[in-house]
Amino acid sequence: MNYTIKRTYVNELLKIENFSDLKPYYNELKTRHLLNANDIQQWLKDKSELEAVIEEDLAWRYIKMNCDTNNQDAAELFNHFVTNIEPEISKESNELDKKILSPDVAKYIEAAKYYTVIRRVRKDVEIFREENIQLEAQMQQKEQEYGQIASQMTITYQGEEMTMQKASNFLKNTDRIVREQVYKMINDRRFDDSEKLNTLLSDLISLRDKISANAGFDNFRDYKFRAMGRFDYGVNDCKQFHTAVAETVLPVVNKILEQRKKSLKVDTLRPWDLQVDENLKQPLMPFKTAEELVKKTALCFRNIEPEFGVFLNHMNKMGYLDLDSRKGKAPGGFNYPLHESNVPFIFMNATGNIRDVVTMLHEGGHAIHSFLTAPLELVDFKDTPSEVAELASMTMELISMDYWNVYFDNEEELKRAKREHLSDVISVLPWVATVDKFQHYLYENPTHTHEEREKAWLNISKEFGNNIVDYSGVEKYRSVRWQSQLHIFEVPFYYIEYGFAQLGAIAIWKNFRENKELALKQYKNALKLGYTTTIPEIYKAAGIEFNFSKEYIKELMDFVVDELELLY
Repeated sequence: MNYTIKRTYVNELLKIENFSDLKPYYNELKTRHLLNANDIQQWLKDKSELEAVIEEDLAWRYIKMNCDTNNQDAAELFNHFVTNIEPEISKESNELDKKILSPDVAKYIEAAKYYTVIRRVRKDVEIFREENIQLEAQMQQKEQEYGQIASQMTITYQGEEMTMQKASNFLKNTDRIVREQVYKMINDRRFDDSEKLNTLLSDLISLRDKISANAGFDNFRDYKFRAMGRFDYGVNDCKQFHTAVAETVLPVVNKILEQRKKSLKVDTLRPWDLQVDENLKQPLMPFKTAEELVKKTALCFRNIEPEFGVFLNHMNKMGYLDLDSRKGKAPGGFNYPLHESNVPFIFMNATGNIRDVVTMLHEGGHAIHSFLTAPLELVDFKDTPSEVAELASMTMELISMDYWNVYFDNEEELKRAKREHLSDVISVLPWVATVDKFQHYLYENPTHTHEEREKAWLNISKEFGNNIVDYSGVEKYRSVRWQSQLHIFEVPFYYIEYGFAQLGAIAIWKNFRENKELALKQYKNALKLGYTTTIPEIYKAAGIEFNFSKEYIKELMDFVVDELELLY
């Protein structure tokens, strides 16, 4: 089985060490005469092939650096690319974009077929500023400092040094004293680097503010919305989502927390009481090793759709999975599409808990999306907007639940796992609103102090929080909780998409409950579109709405609550 694109334009032996290795291709593309529709179609394909080769080269540099943050050679290779190669690519790409928009070329482009490409090109040309090239390179390097700082965070408990991911498993321990001890150890360790991370974010905000000002925007928020190609919604839609979540989701979250407090039989619900089983049963252990996680997930995928299991097994055979948590490995998880190999790479930090299963299913959903878009003509069509990418992954979390028996052969444990996940599905929406609104504040007020930042965070957290969990004595941890969200540092404003996609995923799951065959067919058809059409049209192909109104969210919440109650 070979998904790799056969090169027809770029030399098979090309090795990218400096921009000079790429310069001849850009020169040829810039000067090639395009005399008819066939010429422009071939030109677009050749340009896409070059982009696929370059993006995959950068992807591997990023992946290797994250797999081992102590590897200085890997860090230097990545930094060399973003500092010395990418700035030159940016200039040349702008010239190619301008060629696409030139009247002599534009007249040959099929407007309907390449609609999303053309609007992306217009946007890129509009916001391009040569003076931002070096600033963007600095910003990319600066963003990687977050992973370097976070990857060194460990605690020593019961004589064992462990990563934060592994330590967090103790928050599911049935002994409340153990949970409290580990909770405080984890958060004390995070707090040790709080000022360092505050300074890092301030440096990033300063760089980002300069970039947006150079491009003629009032603030980085408005610039980033444009840069991310948010053509189908805007700032006011995000604010509508914030309001709708506060009004419709928070009451449900409060009921879940009240039920937890009652089940645990505690006078006050403390932050270290939120991950333990509410009936004080031992933590779920759905797998022991990364190998077992892969095997079970491949079986789960195969039970949903046979080719989904084939995809994951192929990745595993190629060594395109790095799943274990270890010291020196960057935090978090991601699926990185590789547009030349057409086989994505999954990175995560698994330690054996149910959250790891959900993460694997989530990233596996992204991977399936990558495979399904592989046949598309251009890289532009495969680079799906995150509102669609996250729809693929979050839907997989939910529709796979019918097949979680591969992880749990005990019916009660299976129900526990589903209850835990559905509770998370509900509670993640206020967190998404919190993080997103906080980012609006950061960039609408770029000169704020660290003290003002903390105050804003606490106010916003209160708006989307509850009065049930008692944080007395550990308030300082709440003030810097945002620092655990890597998106704020590494991919600013990439977070509201999780909220929109979660709603879409629930809607697909609702359809799946009613007609599995039809819902799965619509899901696959939507993913296969890649970015050949607009976000609302892709959601429509999936059989759902791109909608975040109060009424729609309430309808979906009612459905999830009903499903949750069936599990008790």
